Amino acid sequence: MPDNFAKIFRDYSEMSIRYDGEQEAIWCYFNPRNRPCFSTVLLKEIKEIQESIIRYFQANEKREKYPVRYLIIASQTPGVFNFGGDLSLFIQLITDQKREQLLEYATNCIDILYMNAVSLHLPLTLISFVEGTALGGGFEAALSTNVLIAEKHAQMGVPEIRFNLFPGMGAYSFLARKAGVNVAERLLCRGKIYNASELHEMCVVDVLAESGKGREAVNSYINTHKHLSNGMQAIQAVKQFYNPITYEELIGITKIWVDAALRLSKKNLHLMERLVASQNRMTFNLKLANNIRHVIRTKQDRRCEHYKVTFPLMDNAGKQIHVDRRGLDRRQAVALKAYN
Repeated sequence: MPDNFAKIFRDYSEMSIRYDGEQEAIWCYFNPRNRPCFSTVLLKEIKEIQESIIRYFQANEKREKYPVRYLIIASQTPGVFNFGGDLSLFIQLITDQKREQLLEYATNCIDILYMNAVSLHLPLTLISFVEGTALGGGFEAALSTNVLIAEKHAQMGVPEIRFNLFPGMGAYSFLARKAGVNVAERLLCRGKIYNASELHEMCVVDVLAESGKGREAVNSYINTHKHLSNGMQAIQAVKQFYNPITYEELIGITKIWVDAALRLSKKNLHLMERLVASQNRMTFNLKLANNIRHVIRTKQDRRCEHYKVTFPLMDNAGKQIHVDRRGLDRRQAVALKAYN
């Protein structure tokens, strides 16, 4: 495995990365320690992953053996894609009127979402796979990719207007280009949370999957896309050429957001605090219900001595492995082989 490729899969504290050789895809999972939002640590690690992928392409080391054509963004928190910005940090910075720090956080978000929007300036197709709730910046992250695939039950929206603000890290830019200005303003001004079926009707969600069938939908999309990849990649380039997402646009809107955030009243901040408390309760209940933290729900095509092995995975023979067989005694191993 080339060093530049292996570096993409180093251990992260709030991200989990897996490679699927059959799909020729890198799966990037949000894997938060606490509330599933964009903490400063998570933002830093996402940017590191983006830069590692770019370096791998620039090095051109054995890409024929480890091809990468798709980058899939998903979540390991059951029921939640991402709640968006770190509201606790926002409250603190707004209370202290720390404009530079607030702008720095927002700029870090824009740096990441802009690179998503331009496919890292690489021959990649970025896919957002939403199984649960995506709010505010989480919804913006899902919108920033080339394709948004969501299960029917998934809930998405931008509730910022409820505490007298707006989503300032790309929501208007992404929604207006995808579904039109009227839809963008309706979503921003109403602050309503929509299910994926409603957003599919608005042309916001690209592929609608049955609940529990999202991974099959991702596989199906990739299988179809592969056969048409030359034309589809060209269309992505035309789309960016015709109606480009520019960094200047995103950062300009973000500065408007920062100024608006600093004008929030104590009443507005109290509403924000209530939302944080509600999200914390939801996160706790989800973890309790699943009785597990950080579930790996994908496969990888090989074992790497230097990285954690998660199951299920795909061995070199192309067979899916569901449990770690190295810890089994001979009788257990024979029984497992017969079962498989």
